[in-house]
Amino acid sequence: MSPCLPFARSLSRRLRNGLLLSALLLSPALWAQDMALGDLQALAQRWVRDTVARTNAENPGLRMDASVGALDGRLRLAVCGNVEAYVPPGARLWGRSRVGLRCADGMGRWNVSLPVVVRAMGPAWVLKSQIAPGAVLAETDVVEAEVDWAEEPAAVLQDRALWVGQTTTRVLVAGQALRQGMVRPAQVFQAGAQVRVVAQGPGFQVSGDGQALTAGVVGQPARVRMDNGRVTSGTVLDMRTVKIDL
Repeated sequence: MSPCLPFARSLSRRLRNGLLLSALLLSPALWAQDMALGDLQALAQRWVRDTVARTNAENPGLRMDASVGALDGRLRLAVCGNVEAYVPPGARLWGRSRVGLRCADGMGRWNVSLPVVVRAMGPAWVLKSQIAPGAVLAETDVVEAEVDWAEEPAAVLQDRALWVGQTTTRVLVAGQALRQGMVRPAQVFQAGAQVRVVAQGPGFQVSGDGQALTAGVVGQPARVRMDNGRVTSGTVLDMRTVKIDL
């Protein structure tokens, strides 16, 4: 027997064992055990907290805070040298949302997300009682109270001018904060009503009477036939006046 044969067999066994060990070390199943889910959750919490703090600085009238949910305990994620937090496309850190975590540098590239709840407490106008659709809102219908602005996606109507004298678009219940989509400009006259048309230009103002050809909604355009038969358009100011800017 050649003296080289035992050495060759031993070398072959060592190579096989080395390859097997390398395969095990590179296996995601083994690396999966090394990524602590609690550490990932803590990273997401810090990132969300810092991001919400910056948003809060831009909105000093609100008190904002956030809580991050847990990852599924059954997850097995490979060790990663650089985990990036991000807001998924189409989402934002407002109300119930999600924050993503992705591995940018590791043995296996993975991408997961966690549930997030962001609260933004601030003053709002809250209804005292139920309001029927089509009702005209007055200041006596509401009371100022602190609510979670982020509880719903629609923006809060904080400025009185955005809802006083406006018409409700649907049934509103007691305790609701006034938000966009709940009101629309009120109709102040019907087509056929007699209105006053005021034309205003640099240094002058003239007025005349006419008949409305369309219904009048405050702040919206309306068409009017003047007594001389001319048809004109202007902006509705109130239940009797249409303004034309020249």
